[in-house]
Amino acid sequence: MTRLEDRPLTEVLHPQTAKALSRHLGLETVGDLLEHLPRRYLPRGELSSFAELQEGQEVSLISRVLSVHTRSLHTRRGSIAEVTVTDQLGPAGPDPAPAPDTAAVRLDGLAGTDIGVAPADAGQVMTLSFFNAWTAAKDLHPGDHVMFSGKVSEYRGRLTLTNPHYAVLTDLSAAADPQAAQAPIPVYPATAKYTTDRIAAAVAAVLDGTDLTQLEDPVPEALRRRHRLMPIAAAYEAVHRPDDEEQPHRGLRTFRYREALVLQTVLARRAHRWESRRTTAHPAREDGLLAAFDAALPFRRTDGQVRVGEEIAADLAGTRPMNRLLQGDVGSGKTLVALRAMLQVADAGAQAALLAPTEVLAGQHLRSLTAALGDLAAPTGPVHVALLTASQPAAAKRQTLLDIATGTAQIVVGTHALLGEQVIFENLGLVVVDEQHRFGVAQRHALSGSDQAPAHRLVMTATPIPRSVAMTVFGDLETSVLDELPAGRREVATHVVSLAAHPGWERRIWQRAREEAQAGHQVFVVVPTIEDGGPARPGTGAPLQSVEGLSARLAEMPELAGVRIGILHGRVPGEEKTRIMQEMAAGRIDLLVATTVIEVGVDVPNATLMVIMDADRLGISTLHQLRGRIGRGSLPGTCLLVTEQEEDGPSMQRLHAVAATRDGFALSLADLEQRREGDILGASQSGTHSTLKTLSVLRHPQIIAQARADARELVAEDPELSRWPDLAAAVERADSDEASRYLERG
Repeated sequence: MTRLEDRPLTEVLHPQTAKALSRHLGLETVGDLLEHLPRRYLPRGELSSFAELQEGQEVSLISRVLSVHTRSLHTRRGSIAEVTVTDQLGPAGPDPAPAPDTAAVRLDGLAGTDIGVAPADAGQVMTLSFFNAWTAAKDLHPGDHVMFSGKVSEYRGRLTLTNPHYAVLTDLSAAADPQAAQAPIPVYPATAKYTTDRIAAAVAAVLDGTDLTQLEDPVPEALRRRHRLMPIAAAYEAVHRPDDEEQPHRGLRTFRYREALVLQTVLARRAHRWESRRTTAHPAREDGLLAAFDAALPFRRTDGQVRVGEEIAADLAGTRPMNRLLQGDVGSGKTLVALRAMLQVADAGAQAALLAPTEVLAGQHLRSLTAALGDLAAPTGPVHVALLTASQPAAAKRQTLLDIATGTAQIVVGTHALLGEQVIFENLGLVVVDEQHRFGVAQRHALSGSDQAPAHRLVMTATPIPRSVAMTVFGDLETSVLDELPAGRREVATHVVSLAAHPGWERRIWQRAREEAQAGHQVFVVVPTIEDGGPARPGTGAPLQSVEGLSARLAEMPELAGVRIGILHGRVPGEEKTRIMQEMAAGRIDLLVATTVIEVGVDVPNATLMVIMDADRLGISTLHQLRGRIGRGSLPGTCLLVTEQEEDGPSMQRLHAVAATRDGFALSLADLEQRREGDILGASQSGTHSTLKTLSVLRHPQIIAQARADARELVAEDPELSRWPDLAAAVERADSDEASRYLERG
């Protein structure tokens, strides 16, 4: 049986109305129209009589239409409808037929025609003007009783309303009630050809012509009572036909909770199914690889690293597979925490895989892990760390695949190549996913160990995310947070450099780069494009800086004579990328011109200067990540955010926000506030539309937190949701359609 929400509008509305809603607004079903919610509400003003009107008042008038006349506009294209009304309402029902000399036939071309005239009994008369002439002439007929709401203005010495909102009244006695007359007026997202009044009329027809109690209501009655929510039918009435200013708020609160509950139940069921599985325990050993690694550490771990390490160690020691999110600020030591987890698994005779989104990051992880392990990862050492990427030479790839299959490689670092069918682990015990949001669910689940003993999973985010977003995007994961930086990290000063205001400052930038190189330090220069001829700067049309163009220009500059310049971008072959990063790490490159491929994971402790050209083209999170590539050693750093924007340009607020703080949690919130909701959840990245219509993961954290607690309670009580069929149906759809896709992208 077709759900009421899925019924085509052609079954409940006039075919022409349904066709117009589809053509102009993309609304096809009853659910589509009901979910097309008002974007704001207008007060009607006091119910007034014609005699009481004053210019500037917001008023509502109940009147009877005497005539509708349209005429062409002389100053521009289009036509205007002039509707003459009286406050003498007359008897209920249709007016007598108009006299022959005043009656007119409706015509397709309305300009210059009278659309009928009703007899005018005693009473005051007013003429109202509508610039959407076709709509007004179509909706308003002589003899109709209509409530008009708008602002009183003066035109040619007479008071009038221009483009007022209106509602044709079928029950004059009810409409005359002062409270009903002051009900807020919904204003819908509309188009020039399909106005808010026409949308309101279509919505009213659906509300009156269907049984809204047949709508699916996913919120169980007990939760509805607990949180004082409305039944879904009442909520639609409240937002589309509110009696007072409070009703839309109550209706929207119901919708927000409904959306949050469905999404959180999807995640709660996913977590429950994962937790219901059993895997092999990997308890820590007192005399194993992890103990040897800890004993050789040249520094003391932060309190946060110790706390999070204990949480992860406890998970790995259990038979319930770990599914944990590890987040922390740039430079907080997430990789160290992950490495210790991998060593605990290796101690138990199992393997660990670290999945990275790019070859540059995978190569950097290999170098970082090998360096951190020291003698443990030496050729004759007990830990074998392997790398697997798509661009590896065939012979090296075959050897790595053999080492993985035989268990010789205890730790395997790789890109998407790790997800290939030819990759067979002897005993995969832990999967660490770096930059989780860049992997789809099918890819992540492809690397999950055997069906009998699924691998533990640890997910790392590159930058912190607000708790409400974590609950929505990573809601099926337990969360650990590194909330402090290791001791010894040096300060990084960040400055916004506006070349529009100070064009001469660019020369000083390159002089500063030379000074850093001469002092034995290294410089990163980041640009948005690889080659010239790409996108232009908005407003000016000037080309954006490119790797090829800028590196060639820098090589010719006298200021940089003798400075060793390298380049790195996504088109550089894998082996060449590795060689370049090795040379940078070894200090054989002084200045590296690169795209944002160096955004995450690149570790060059000797780098002290980061120059980001056209910085206004990058988001807050990316800028913060890039800044995190410097100041990683014992030397302080400087980050220059270079832009051609004027000081009052639209992106300057973002740049100044980055310059003002290094607090990744504060910046993540500022970043997300500037994005669309779909971007936050990954919908834009995945090419789908966000299904969140009323719920905001930023503005409604309390609703999300409550829904999460409720969802977990429901799933614990009945994992299959058989007691709540409407919720079960909504969850099944959300877990299989585009909502699931953006949730899974996490």
